[in-house]
Amino acid sequence: MIDKLTYSERQSASFILVAVAVVGLLMAAFGNSNQLGVHGVIVMIFAAALLYPVLSAIYAPEPVEDREASYYDDPIKVGIVLAMAWAIFGMFMGVWVAAQLAWPNLAFDAAWSTFGRLRPTHTSGIIFGFGGNALIATSFHVVQRTSRARLAGQVSPWFVLFGYNLFCVLAVSGYFIGVTQSKEYAEAEWYADLWLVVVWVTYFILYLRTLARRKEPHIYVANWYFMAFILVVAMLHIVNNLAIPIAWSSAKSYTIWPGVQDAMVQWWYGHNAVAFFLTAGFLGMLYYYLPVRAQRPIFSYRLSILSFWGIVFFYMWAGSHHLHYTALPHWVQTLGMTFSVMLLVPSWASAGNALLTLNGAWDRVRSDATLRFMMAAAVFYGLSTFEGSFLAIRPVNALSHYTDWTVGHVHAGALGWVALITFGSIYTLVPTLWKRERMYSAALIEWHFWLAIAGTLIYIFAMWNSGIIQGLMWRTYTGENTLAYSFVDSLVAMYPYYIARAFGGLLFLIGAAIGCYNIWMTVKAVPSTVPATPDAPETAAAVPGE
Repeated sequence: MIDKLTYSERQSASFILVAVAVVGLLMAAFGNSNQLGVHGVIVMIFAAALLYPVLSAIYAPEPVEDREASYYDDPIKVGIVLAMAWAIFGMFMGVWVAAQLAWPNLAFDAAWSTFGRLRPTHTSGIIFGFGGNALIATSFHVVQRTSRARLAGQVSPWFVLFGYNLFCVLAVSGYFIGVTQSKEYAEAEWYADLWLVVVWVTYFILYLRTLARRKEPHIYVANWYFMAFILVVAMLHIVNNLAIPIAWSSAKSYTIWPGVQDAMVQWWYGHNAVAFFLTAGFLGMLYYYLPVRAQRPIFSYRLSILSFWGIVFFYMWAGSHHLHYTALPHWVQTLGMTFSVMLLVPSWASAGNALLTLNGAWDRVRSDATLRFMMAAAVFYGLSTFEGSFLAIRPVNALSHYTDWTVGHVHAGALGWVALITFGSIYTLVPTLWKRERMYSAALIEWHFWLAIAGTLIYIFAMWNSGIIQGLMWRTYTGENTLAYSFVDSLVAMYPYYIARAFGGLLFLIGAAIGCYNIWMTVKAVPSTVPATPDAPETAAAVPGE
């Protein structure tokens, strides 16, 4: 990778890494809290680990090949590896905290192993570590192939990839040592938030510059979704994480949003993180990799554009449905509920568009587990968006709010939609990137698929049952108008469902581990001369279908 950089590019990379190391040194030296000092050491180690190979090869010969004649795939390869590593970490943490609900002694006697600290390592490890790296890698791949243009930069893709992973490491390590902003979909401390702004703006500019130098006049729809993901996530992150540190030498900060305004901003951010991080970005994957794998053009290009604008507009107003029966003004709650119900139209338009693309290719779905991953993802996307609109209705929310039903809904989307479309896209991408004829083992993909489906169904059915029972027990009154069940009674009733939840998560984790092994063996195989999947911009995914 270093030998593909010019001398000036190696100098630029060295300067950036030295600057990051210096910042880490200052954090470690002048931080008046253990958390800031620990993070300073992590930053220095991270920068030094990357600086060594750059400096050791800084006077290496200049690259001689015409770089513009080929795509820049090295950052994509590393991004896939990092995504799978985060997947194993995040899913393992998820199984651990799920098991703690059934067997609390699994927390040990250490503060870092308690549910409150491990749970956000699971959510951030999966959403930002696994999901974020997969989105960065696939967006780099899709924008090049659909634009017929190389990434606009040699150093900036690496800065985006490694800079983003530094943020993820800071966030997760912060949870272990007990410092967070105490918010749902919690991210990291104020200095890590500032770092992510720099990384994400670089990502946005890199993507725009690549599109600007495209040789293909048409901007394929997957890029619309990726651009919305990048732009809106930047806006959400900046507004939600506006905070004032108590001192430059402290990790602690206070939000600028007071009271119910903080709750409203939080769920404007939280639900739009679902919309643009966990939906729009992964729809970008769906709209490229599913047509490529099915070898058919997208069913309706116009429908994909209409769905895009519907999702962009409706989702922005839906966050307040998380705050039914709170101090938030009633009209704002009603507004969120209304737009949440309307969201069903553009969401089902995308799910239907994906499934109709498979018309004439169902024989491939039966025989190709990779394509089946994508088909199942589209089905779960349709089901989870219907459930989301249903749960946003105020009387339904009265039963489901604060129960495990919400947990089941979230994982129907996270496991059934996000993870399945990611695995399907990675299985499509890996043979192409490493120039292998196919994945190492089709049988292992089958095993992975069925373990993922079984784990997802066990998990969400357990949480649906658990949540509905919780809601009913909490609202049951005796003839004397007192509660019929205590909160502890409801916990006892949940016990078998929590065991099932942990088992379902374990099956999903085993499937992901099999996927890692399959990818590793594919990479180790002898390269072929022809990629397994068509990789030119004239592939099915780049042809607007009607």
